[in-house]
Amino acid sequence: HKVFYMLKITDLVKRYGSGDPVLKNLDLTIEGESVVSIIGSSGAGKSTLLRCINRLVEPTSGTVELNGTDLTRLRGKNLRAARRKIGMVFQGFNLVDRLTVMENVQSGRLERVGIAHYADTRADQLSGGERQRVGVVRALMQEPDILLADEPTASLDPKTSEQIMGLLRDLSRELKLPVLINIHNVNEAKEYTDRIVGMRYGRIIFDDKPDMLDPSAMEAIYAGSPHADRSGGPDDKAAAS
Repeated sequence: HKVFYMLKITDLVKRYGSGDPVLKNLDLTIEGESVVSIIGSSGAGKSTLLRCINRLVEPTSGTVELNGTDLTRLRGKNLRAARRKIGMVFQGFNLVDRLTVMENVQSGRLERVGIAHYADTRADQLSGGERQRVGVVRALMQEPDILLADEPTASLDPKTSEQIMGLLRDLSRELKLPVLINIHNVNEAKEYTDRIVGMRYGRIIFDDKPDMLDPSAMEAIYAGSPHADRSGGPDDKAAAS
């Protein structure tokens, strides 16, 4: 009986053109029901890592295994089937504005995240926090094996931001679902996640429990970059993707 890690990334490289790789021989393993945050300056490769996992970005080399299946080798309908096992929550919510909430998520788990009463409301009439909750529900409708969240709180106010992080943490526990969150707010990473992965220039340079993220680890991750990043500054924008 072979035990698979939920997610096992081995020697992952992503290079655009002839430049320096955005991801450099990266290894990362995520097991069971844990909430893992990825922190780092803009350009560290956080978004690219998430997008390589679900093949929104094609890795240059290396493997990404989900429950023992190497996603990097899949094509066509096999890739589509594997993608359904990867829930994705985006910074920009990725909702269709003119559809109602119910149409966006096709019914289901609205009550759990506190938005059942918005079922017939158009998505463009919702606040950012409500939109993000719809995004979370929609990702959960796939009954994924893992949930990826790419800067899910970047465009939300602090209070709503904490509510969404708390929701992701609670859902991870309830559904026994591993959650991987790319986040720019280090305080939220420390408070709401079980493990912090710190990236710099396409490498993982820190991987430990939140209380191990001391000033010297912060310095290693953010040295020489604007410290606004630590509390919720610039995002890992498309340029870094």
